[in-house]
Amino acid sequence: MGSSVQEPARGARGRVTLQIIADALGVSTATVSLALRNAPVVAEATRLRVHQAARDLGYTYNRGAAALRTARSDMLAVALSDVALPDHAAILGAVEDTARAAGRTILLGTTAEDLVRQEQVLAMLREFRPDGLLIAPAAGTKAAALYHLVAAGIPVVQVAREVDGLAFDYVGSDETLAACLAVEHLLALGHRRIGMIGGAEGVSSHRDRRRAFCEALQRAGVPVDCGWLLDGYGSRETGIAGMGRLLALKEAPTAVVCVDDLTAIGAMIGLARADLRPGRDLSVVGCGDAPEAVAFEPQLSTVRAHHAAIGRRAAEVLMRRIAEPEAPPERHVIPPELVVRASCARLERIAA
Repeated sequence: MGSSVQEPARGARGRVTLQIIADALGVSTATVSLALRNAPVVAEATRLRVHQAARDLGYTYNRGAAALRTARSDMLAVALSDVALPDHAAILGAVEDTARAAGRTILLGTTAEDLVRQEQVLAMLREFRPDGLLIAPAAGTKAAALYHLVAAGIPVVQVAREVDGLAFDYVGSDETLAACLAVEHLLALGHRRIGMIGGAEGVSSHRDRRRAFCEALQRAGVPVDCGWLLDGYGSRETGIAGMGRLLALKEAPTAVVCVDDLTAIGAMIGLARADLRPGRDLSVVGCGDAPEAVAFEPQLSTVRAHHAAIGRRAAEVLMRRIAEPEAPPERHVIPPELVVRASCARLERIAA
């Protein structure tokens, strides 16, 4: 029986390379490498085609090259959107402490929520041959954007955010519980006109909070007013602008949940600019428990996400993944907790 793949030109010394298999099948070398290692990110049909082509062409595993790929550098790469964000700063600090205690150093790259920049950052980090990568993927990241890291033999752990379709380790907060705690707190205070400021569809944590926010209201029999759901990345500017839009409505909400604490701080600034006060004229709840939550007046009620614990756990999971690359993927979801402060009040106090 003849070969199912046309015999291509051989590589150096007549050896069949990944590039030769890729050219024969019309796929990328990253796809070939992942398929030959039975990585779950490759479709089953593609995996079978690659394995068949490798047999037909006489591909031989290059153990020497694999040894070079798996040589340890004692460096962990970290890719975050912005270390000025309180949650990412806390995660990075905990990752660095955990890595240092294990005798490892940190390589850091920031993506600024930009997919092109993320691609450049990941390429740069890969050049240093880190033992593994922790990443909070930029908004809109697709699974294919991370394939080349797996193909290069770099273990990847997603932290705080995740990309659909990737069977990678993940460590983050329970975003569904976070939104439920915030909504249930406001409902218990008597609020029924509840809005949400902030949330980007391309960020998994934002998407999960928004979905859980709507579901919590629906379970309580409270209608979801789409005019009170305002999109935007987490920032003070998003909070200021969002609060301005809500206050301009004929019927504004009496309480808002914000996608994170920076947005909530911005919302409270927006209230102050309208000569209104959180906890007196409108209730505000944040998410994360950033240092500013207690520095602002009044102090912000929020849902504490335990970012330092997330960072420590993520670093530990990555180091286990480096030591046991074939182990099943792990998923760690850390429960948040509600922290009640002065930015919320009972509805009758606000309505009085």
